Amino acid sequence: MLQQYLSIKERYPDVLLFYRMGDFYEMFFEDAQVASRVLEITLTSRNKNQESPVPMCGVPYRAAQGYISRLIDNGYKVAICDQVEDPKAAKGLVKREVVRVVTPGMIIEDELLDAKANNFILAVACHNQLVGIASLDISTGMFRLTETEDAPAVIDEIMRLAPREVLIAENLKAEDTFSVLFDSLTGFAVTSLDTKVFEFARSRQRLLDQFDILSLDGFGCETLKAAVSAAGALIYYVSETQRQKIEHLDGMQTYSLGQFLIVDDQSRRNLELSANIRLGNRQGTLLSILDQSVTAMGGRLLSDWLRYPLLEPDPIEGRYNAVAEAVEKIQIRKDLRNCLKSVQDIERLGSKIAMGHANARDLTSLKKSIATIPELLGILDGFSAELYRYGQSTTPLTELAENIHRAIREDAPPVISDGGMICEGFDDELDELIRISRDGKGWLAELETKEREATGINTLKVRFNKVFGYYIEVPRSQSKSVPDHYVRKQTLVNAERYITDDLKHFESRVLNAQEQRASLELKIFSAIVGEVKAHHNDILSLARFIAQVDCLSTFADVAQTNGYCRPTLNTEGVLDIRDGRHPVVEKLITAERFVPNSIRLDNQDDQVIIITGPNMAGKSTVLRQVALMTIMAQMGCFVPAKKAEIAITDRIFTRVGALDNLSAGQSTFMVEMQETANILNNATANSLVIMDEIGRGTSTYDGLSIAWAVAEHLHNLNGMGTRTLFATHYHELTELEQQLERVKNYNIAVKEWNDTIIFLRKLVEGGTNRSYGIQVARLAGIPEPVIKRSKAILAQIEDGSHPKAVEKKKVKDRSKKKDGHVQLALFSPMERKLVETLQMLDLSRMTPMEAMNLLNELQNKAQTVVY
Repeated sequence: MLQQYLSIKERYPDVLLFYRMGDFYEMFFEDAQVASRVLEITLTSRNKNQESPVPMCGVPYRAAQGYISRLIDNGYKVAICDQVEDPKAAKGLVKREVVRVVTPGMIIEDELLDAKANNFILAVACHNQLVGIASLDISTGMFRLTETEDAPAVIDEIMRLAPREVLIAENLKAEDTFSVLFDSLTGFAVTSLDTKVFEFARSRQRLLDQFDILSLDGFGCETLKAAVSAAGALIYYVSETQRQKIEHLDGMQTYSLGQFLIVDDQSRRNLELSANIRLGNRQGTLLSILDQSVTAMGGRLLSDWLRYPLLEPDPIEGRYNAVAEAVEKIQIRKDLRNCLKSVQDIERLGSKIAMGHANARDLTSLKKSIATIPELLGILDGFSAELYRYGQSTTPLTELAENIHRAIREDAPPVISDGGMICEGFDDELDELIRISRDGKGWLAELETKEREATGINTLKVRFNKVFGYYIEVPRSQSKSVPDHYVRKQTLVNAERYITDDLKHFESRVLNAQEQRASLELKIFSAIVGEVKAHHNDILSLARFIAQVDCLSTFADVAQTNGYCRPTLNTEGVLDIRDGRHPVVEKLITAERFVPNSIRLDNQDDQVIIITGPNMAGKSTVLRQVALMTIMAQMGCFVPAKKAEIAITDRIFTRVGALDNLSAGQSTFMVEMQETANILNNATANSLVIMDEIGRGTSTYDGLSIAWAVAEHLHNLNGMGTRTLFATHYHELTELEQQLERVKNYNIAVKEWNDTIIFLRKLVEGGTNRSYGIQVARLAGIPEPVIKRSKAILAQIEDGSHPKAVEKKKVKDRSKKKDGHVQLALFSPMERKLVETLQMLDLSRMTPMEAMNLLNELQNKAQTVVY
C-alpha cells in the first residue's frame, strides 16, 4: 500500500495527497505532519514498533470538504486520490488514482465558495512586448481573455478581477521587465508552469480541441497571440488538475480594456467600490448598497457590472429603460422578485453536473428552479419588450424538469452510491429490487417472532452488521435453550450470536438485491445526468437570463427605496448634478441629515473646480459622490440625485488620502506622488480626476508649489484639459480662477458661533481663505490649553512675528545654528492682508477721494514689508 502511495505522491510532489482508504482519506510522511498541524488533528503513525514509524493522519471521507477548505485557505493544494475499481472485484491491492486536484482557483463546491462572487483563476502570458490575460471561473464557465501593451493596465486588471490563483511561466520570473507585475501578485496564490505550456502554437491547439473548431476567428482572438497563450495555459492547467475535459466551457469572450470605464486599483480602493478600505469586507461599500439581488447569479452579475461599467450609450440606455419600467410597475416587480427567490444557483449547479460532481439533491434543486421559469416568463409579460426581451430567447426546459421529477426522489440521500435516489415507478427492474428489499424487512420481523415462539426466548433478536451480515442474538443466560441447528458465530460478554441456513439464504437474496438496486440506481442517475449535460448551454442561457432580470429589478428596487433618479447621458463632457448625494454615506449617518449638493463640470467654463473648506466639512464626500454617481450611471443604474446629466467617462482617477508603504520603502509623500504621476500621464479629455489634498506629505511651500503646478497641468492637459475636482487647504490656489479660464472656486460653507464652527455641508460658489483648523481641533477633543496656545501662536504668525516658546529655557541658541537652506514663504502675512483688502474692494462705489486715501494707506503698509 505504501509503495502505491509513494508512486502516486511522486507525481504530485507539491500538493497534499488525500489517499482514500475505506471511509477515510489518509496522509503519510511530511503530508501528515503538515495537515495535522494546519487542521489541528491527531498525528499518529503506522508501524509504531519499528525503528522509523511512518507519520500518519486522516480525515473522514464524508467530512472531507471542510478539511480541504481549511487547507486551501492556508495556501495548500490537495490531490484527491480515490479507489477507481470495486474492492470486491480487485485482485490484490485496490487500484487508486488522483481524480482531481483542488487548488484555490479550481473550486466548484458551493460550501467552499462565496455565492455572490466569482472565483477566478487567471493566467498571464507575454508575446512580443504584449501581455495577455485569461480569466476563468470554473464554477460558472465564465472564460475571458484580453491583451495589452500597457503594463500598469495589466496590474489594474488583475486587481479588478481579484483572482484566487494566478498562473505564470517560470521564465518570466527572471525578467526585470516584469518585476513590478510580480510584486503586485503578493497575497495571491501564484502557480508557476513550464514555459512550454504558454507557447502560442500549443495553446492555440488546446483551444481548438476544447471547442472543437478550426479557427479562433469566431471568438475574435485569432491574432491575439499573448491572450491565446494565456488562455491555452489555463485549459492545460484545468485538464491537469481536474483529470478530464471540461465540457461546460463552450466558448470564450474576447474583450478590450478600452471597452469599459477604467477605474485603476488605487481608485477602486479609495472609492470603496467593493471592499472596505479598513476591514477589507463589503460593509460600507457601494456594492453593499446596490446589491439587493435575490439570486446568487444576479449578485455575481451585478459585481461584474460594477467591475466593468459601459462606455457605449445605447446599451446603458437599454438598462435604464428596463429599470424605469420596473420602477413604475411596482406590484409586477414585487411578484417578479418573489418568484426569483425560488431559483437556486443553476449556473453553478450546471457546472457541477457537467463535471460529474453532482448528487441527486443537485438535480432536484435544478428541477425546482426550472419549474419556476414559466411563472417568471408569465410575470415578464406584464412588461414591455425592453425588459421582456431578456427572456425571449430562453428555453424553458420544462421537459427536462419533468424527467428529473419522475426519476429523482425529493428525499434523496447526499451520496449517490448508497441507493435511495430513484422514484418507484420509474423503472420496472428497480421496482422489483425495491420490493425484495422491502419484503425482506417484513420477513425478518416474522422470523424474529417465529424463532422467539419456537425457542421460548423472548429476548431473541435478529440483527445486521457489516462484519457478520444478518445474525440471531441471544442473551448468554438463555444459550442453553438455543436449538441445535443454530451455528455460533460470535461470543460477547452478555450475548451469543448465531446464524441459520434460512438466515444466510435470506441474506444472500436481500443483500444482492440491495447491491443490485444501488448499482441500477447509479446507472439511472448517470443517464439523467447525461440528459442534463446535453442541455448545458440552455441551462447557462437560462442562468444568464435570470441574472440579468435580477440585476435590473434590483436596480429598480434600490432606486425606488433610496430616491434615485434616471440620469441623462451625453458625450459632450457635461457633468451636471442637482442635489446629489453620496449613496453610502447617506445610509450610514444617523446624527444629522445628509445635505445634498449640486455641482457642474464641463469643458468650456467649469472644467477644474477648486474646493476649499475645513477638515470634516464634507469636501471628500462631495468628491467621492461625483465619482460614484458616474460609475453607477455607466453601470446602467439610477443615481442618488434630484437630477443628473452624466458625461460618458473613459477613466476615473482619484488621489485621495495616502498610507505609508513601509514594506516597499515608500513614504506617504512618495505614494502620493506616484498616484499623481499616474493621473498626469494617463488622463484624457474624457476622464474624471478627483484630487484631495495633494501635497500634504511634504513641507507647506513645496506642497503648495506642487499642487499649483498639478492644477495648471490638468487645466492645460493636451491643450484641452480634463474634468477635475480639486479639494485643498492651500487657499492660494483660489487665485487660479483669475488666471485660468476654466477654473472655478467653490467652498464647503461653515457658520462661526461662539468661537466654534458649525458644518453646513453645503457646497457654495467662491473660495475661502480660512481652514478653521483650531476650531476643528477643538471639536476633535484637543485640550483647551493647547487650543488657546494655538490661537496665540496663530496671532503672532499673522502679525508677521516669529512665535516664541513659553518655557525660555527650552529655546535653543539659534546663533550656533549652522547656515543652511532656508525655505522662503511665497506670501508673507502682511502681503496676504494687502491682497485680501484689495479683493474685498468694490471700486464701482468708491469716490475718487476715497480711492486716493485707500491707495495711500496701502502704500504705507506696503513699505513695512521686508524682502
